[in-house]
Amino acid sequence: MKRYLLLLLAGLSLKAGAQSTELQSPDNRLRLWVHLDNEGHLQYALKFGQRDVLQPGTLGITLKEPNVDLATFRLVDQKVTSHDATWTPVWGEWSRIRDQHNELRFELEDRSDAHIRVNVLFRLFNEGLGFRYEFPEQKNLQHFVVAAEHTQFHLSGDHNAFWIPGDYDSNEYPYNHTRLSAVDATVGDQHTEISTRSIIGPDFVQTPLMLKSDDGLYINIHEAALINYPAMNLHVDKQQHLLQSQLVPDAVGNSAYLQTPARTPWRTVIVSDKATDVLAATKMILNLNEPPALKSTAFIKPQKFVGVWWEMHVGKGSWDYAGGQVGSQQSSRVPHSANTANVKRYIDFAARNGIKSVLVEGWNTGWEDWFGRWKEDVFDFVTPYPDFNVKELHAYAKKKSVKIIMHHETSGSVTNYERWMDTAYRFMKLFGYDAVKTGYVGRIIPRGEHHDGQWMVNHYTRVAKKTGQYGIMVDMHEPTRPTGLQRTYPNWLASEAARGNEFNAWSVGNPPAHETILPFTRLIGGPMDYTPGIFEIKMSAYDPKKKEQVHTTLAKQLALYVTMYSPLQMAADLPENYEKHKDAFQFIKDVAVDWDDTKYLAAEPGEFLWVARKAKGSASWFAGAVTNEQSRTIEADFSFLEKGKTYLATIYRDADNAHWQNNPTAYTIEKRRVTADTKLTLKLAAGGGVAISLVPVK
Repeated sequence: MKRYLLLLLAGLSLKAGAQSTELQSPDNRLRLWVHLDNEGHLQYALKFGQRDVLQPGTLGITLKEPNVDLATFRLVDQKVTSHDATWTPVWGEWSRIRDQHNELRFELEDRSDAHIRVNVLFRLFNEGLGFRYEFPEQKNLQHFVVAAEHTQFHLSGDHNAFWIPGDYDSNEYPYNHTRLSAVDATVGDQHTEISTRSIIGPDFVQTPLMLKSDDGLYINIHEAALINYPAMNLHVDKQQHLLQSQLVPDAVGNSAYLQTPARTPWRTVIVSDKATDVLAATKMILNLNEPPALKSTAFIKPQKFVGVWWEMHVGKGSWDYAGGQVGSQQSSRVPHSANTANVKRYIDFAARNGIKSVLVEGWNTGWEDWFGRWKEDVFDFVTPYPDFNVKELHAYAKKKSVKIIMHHETSGSVTNYERWMDTAYRFMKLFGYDAVKTGYVGRIIPRGEHHDGQWMVNHYTRVAKKTGQYGIMVDMHEPTRPTGLQRTYPNWLASEAARGNEFNAWSVGNPPAHETILPFTRLIGGPMDYTPGIFEIKMSAYDPKKKEQVHTTLAKQLALYVTMYSPLQMAADLPENYEKHKDAFQFIKDVAVDWDDTKYLAAEPGEFLWVARKAKGSASWFAGAVTNEQSRTIEADFSFLEKGKTYLATIYRDADNAHWQNNPTAYTIEKRRVTADTKLTLKLAAGGGVAISLVPVK
């Protein structure tokens, strides 16, 4: 009877010699079906209750050396186990995370004369599915080269999709919202503001890919634990609703160089009939990563920071000492921002407002000699410009109890950076820098390698390891999108790896829906350094000829500190702009960056989010809601608060006449007492938001 049921689940007919196995999630809502047919093809399917998530799709890998197509197998053994444990992250959205899953291991042997053994490991959580290929140590396979991976995700229909073009080098595109059948990645060609683009073709998209079926299932496809392997894009077969893995190649067209024992990253499928469950399923991505590899994590301090960064994006200052601003943002001469007096001004502002750190970009020689040049030796990461006094600023910051965050722009010359890393990190420790922001703008050296290929994936891991050994926290910009490695390397606090707030300063910018999509896509894999907190919304404030602007209200910029999770949050605007709005800046000063609990209360991708978080080691909560270009009301339920307690709610909301385009800086601040029984109607302006601090009343 059970065997017959399995066949009904898959919608297939059993042939002689075929083998099928079913695995259920701990809560029995998800059912995985794995099938080895008579010809030896390995297939899998997934159901949520009675609804199809994935119809039967095949799994396999093609090797180049040895030249073997791992497409047909014989079953050697299969094992089913269960796991239920709880662990404590170093930092995060929750103080404790439960890892509960059922596991199926298919031990296979290739049917060719090579007799190569491959294990396919499936883990089924309540949140979704993770699976990967493993190559055990064996006589017939030691060193090998992966040509291609043939993992299929066979969807049940032409779902709505939130996608960006499949690209080997950049993930800084705005999101498109279409049916899968309408995907056309060539729209990315119009985004010439992205410096390095390598669009694969019209029918390719990146992960994390967010989908919604017509019958109300939310499906997210991504990967976890991306180590020693290229990132995965997806080819879209529009007729069959079939997605197939497309790995980022190296300079000679190969995908990966491995040695047994070896394993691929986990391929992940998150699914629920509630959008909020998808947001909380970042826990599943973390559970598929290994525990911390660092001997000590005491140096890791989640924090807020300010910096000279934004003034260079808006054209007030330059990275280059000579004043010719790098890039396309400014052509005329402007002051060099990273000078001793100006950095002291930011240190003073940070000290006055209880902000721990100041990021300084453009402090070191080389900026005048790199942008747009595919050049090997540009930066040495230890030589300051003449107007940046390292010793004086170290002493000044120390006196003010403020840390300076180092900046290492590699200019894409990664071989150069690898030669300098130890010297640069020793320099950092000598002068009290405990954190570094790295950058990888431009085409990669070694030439022909891509940002998301195996070579660069290994480089990012080497940086995380080595900075950890030196007791340094790292924030990486222009890397591959995160896959939960912050669990293994908790000093890797954040990454950019998406279209950040900076694009609003000098390009068409980010549409109002952008920040309602990112939590369902880019943030599924890990925190983002999005650089929120911009109060001067219109760039005409700096130059009357400028038409660019941030596509949010000021209140929404506050809400992003809650809705866009990161343990490293920048107060990105200029000190003088915060001085104009001291009452609103109070929320940035107060809001936490590390949390004991997170509640995703209501959400719809591309439309809105309503999130509440409990500060680490505190009884205080912070809540935030954001919307797209549509104004809306949210019925806010405060049942997440502790029963029997009264809280003072400080509500930073859009004014009644606020609008992201016409009146973005109109906001209102209200105070009222609330309890777990309180219900409020929150009005969000078009492109707007609301931020709330909730402090227990003694």
